[in-house]
Amino acid sequence: MHRTGITELEVVLAVAHRQSFRAAARELGMSATAVSNAVAGLESRLKVRLFNRSTRSVALTPAGERYVERIAPALAEIQRASEEITAQPDTPTGTLRINAPQESVSILYEPLIDTFLKRFPQMRLEITSESRLVDIVAEGYDAGIRLAESVPQDMIAVPLTPEIRMRVVATPEYFAEHGTPQSPDDLLKHQSVGMRMSHGGIYHWELERNQQKFNVNVPPRIVLNEMRAIHRAALSGIGIAFISNGFVDKDIAAGRLVSVMDEWSQPFGGLQLYYPGRRHVPPGLKAFIGLAQELRR
Repeated sequence: MHRTGITELEVVLAVAHRQSFRAAARELGMSATAVSNAVAGLESRLKVRLFNRSTRSVALTPAGERYVERIAPALAEIQRASEEITAQPDTPTGTLRINAPQESVSILYEPLIDTFLKRFPQMRLEITSESRLVDIVAEGYDAGIRLAESVPQDMIAVPLTPEIRMRVVATPEYFAEHGTPQSPDDLLKHQSVGMRMSHGGIYHWELERNQQKFNVNVPPRIVLNEMRAIHRAALSGIGIAFISNGFVDKDIAAGRLVSVMDEWSQPFGGLQLYYPGRRHVPPGLKAFIGLAQELRR
């Protein structure tokens, strides 16, 4: 029977997550040598290579991927059990790990994230931002944040924001020079700030009015893959952008941007926090959910 220590398993998960021995060492408060020795010792006892290493990269082997997939949920459960047994109900402690799209962090920082850290000083937040939809249980997260339409159906979901509406916007100066579009066909005469999707393609704007639906590929002047960068490009007057209202409402109110064709933009489900339906919710996650519900009210 193989004997493995919890520390070694934590090291393997940290290296797999960070794809770096040095980054894993910083996260765990260990030396890079200790991390390397822990992985090497475990590989020796298991008689299998878990990572492929080079001078520039670290990646899981197929066996390593299967191993991490099995141990991550168990370690997450052990961590939650430790936090539950030591934390007081009114003073949650420990680390809350959340996986979220990059754009959502900037939208939610004020007031949710900022208020949470101030109200619960013994809590630590670790938010990983990425566009791909991950298995939060297998990868050791306490919760995830995604648009309502992307939340897995077997998860418990908590609304974080109202419905979202995409806005067709540009600067007043841009519209003064190039004219104001009135229909989807008019957009093809303009230049846009395009968005590169995680699968590599460029997003086609989805417009709908009175059951009429259009996917419009507005010719891009620049293509970006991050919503904040698209926001900045729109403010610079490069072209028209199709961007969620959370990024541009203040600019529209201040006159820095003008929203057009609002009747062609239908609202859809906002951001939701989701987590597995366990009987014992970790105190830190419970506090985060409670604050989110308080702010929504």
